[in-house]
Formats: sequence, structure tokens, C-alpha cells
Amino acid sequence: MKWSIIQLQKYRDRGLEIDEKVDLTELTTLDNDIRRISPVHITGRADIRHDQVVFHVKATGEMVVPCSRTLVDVSYPFDLPLTETFLLKPEEGESYEAEDVHLPEGNVIDLRPILEEAIILEIPMQIFSEDADKHVVQSGKDWTFFEEEDELPEKEKPSVDPRLAGLQNFFTSNEE
Repeated sequence: MKWSIIQLQKYRDRGLEIDEKVDLTELTTLDNDIRRISPVHITGRADIRHDQVVFHVKATGEMVVPCSRTLVDVSYPFDLPLTETFLLKPEEGESYEAEDVHLPEGNVIDLRPILEEAIILEIPMQIFSEDADKHVVQSGKDWTFFEEEDELPEKEKPSVDPRLAGLQNFFTSNEE
């Protein structure tokens, strides 16, 4: 995913078609949430002008991340559209940190770090495996997990602490 500026200038009139598979297994060492990642398929095109190169690409692949409840491996497919601009002739004294543009390093444009960052940002905050409920502990010492729809039998209903019994009727209205 590296191109020299001279190499890209050859495609100035017709654009560069991109269709590559990229191995990004080093992402498993950069982020502990990614356990495995398949080769990422990059498709799209690059529009080259005399002063900038604009990449319109789509990255598709699949990563394995841990389940938020059980830490079981969960397969997570991703499909990322990316539009990245590289300025070939930046203006002297201009600061481009706030804008969404990139500068080439030397005479080379490298799309790989941008792709890695986009995939890391795509990792879901929470993901659950299909059988996560099977692995969840349903009860323990002095507690039981139940849904609001579930009704406990009368003898299993928690008793009211006598110190708080007076608060039980706090919200009932006594209109006399």
C-alpha cells in the first residue's frame, strides 16, 4: 500500500484502480481486542492531480474479538469506506493538523497506517456471542439473576428490611 509520487503521476489522466489483499496481522499486537484478523481486501481508486491524490477505497475483512460477557471469540465482519487526501505540494508555513489531509513522507505515499487506524477504530465497544447467555452465571451466594418479566415464587421474594418497612407506603396517596 505504498506508492512513490513519481509512480502515481503516471496514472494522472486515468486514475489508479486498487484491488489488493493486505495482511494486517500485526494489529493483533497493537490492540489486545483483536485476536485474529483475516487479510483485508482493499478496492477502489485513486484520483491523481498535480497537487493532490485522493483515495476512494473500501476495506472489507473479518476480525475476531472477545465477547464482552464471556471473552469467547466472536467473528466481526467489517466494511469500511475511506476517503483520504494526500497533498503533494503543501503550502509553505501552512498547518494541516486540523484538516483531514495527509502529507507524503519523503516521496512516498503510504496508505497502510491510515488503514490500520481505521480498523482499530472499527472495533466494537461491546459485542456478544450468540451463546453468551449459556455461559453467564445465573446465581450465586445470596443472589439470583432474573429478568423483570420473570416472577419469583412467593417464598423466594426478598423480604423487606424492617428498618425500611415504613418507606414501603411512601408513594401511595391517601386522599381523604
